[in-house]
Amino acid sequence: QVHLVESGGGLVQAGGSLRLSCVASGRTSGKDAMAWFRQAPGKEREFVAGVSWSGTIFDYADSVKDRFAISRDDDKNTVNLQMNNLEVEDTAVYTCASGWQRSPWVVSVNSDDYDSWGQGTQVTVSS
Repeated sequence: QVHLVESGGGLVQAGGSLRLSCVASGRTSGKDAMAWFRQAPGKEREFVAGVSWSGTIFDYADSVKDRFAISRDDDKNTVNLQMNNLEVEDTAVYTCASGWQRSPWVVSVNSDDYDSWGQGTQVTVSS
């Protein structure tokens, strides 16, 4: 089991930036894709960004493309999400996830493909 701990959430004005971090510990396989999901009040959880275990394939939700950037540092067992030009609609609880994937070239956007989850960190964007 992989244990994930997020940090970096908070309150920011629209147009501002935040950087989320997720540190993984425990039984990492070395073939775990990493992703960020978010859930706003009254809405379903949605995929935000992900990176393959090779670290070469990235995927983003259309709503965050060109504003968010995901990166991973396997030496530090960390995945980061740089969020720029934040919008009120980005307000949500952001959760880090990891999941074993056979291919190094795949990033799943399906939450069912991730079996380890952090506790989540609140991001609030004010107008």
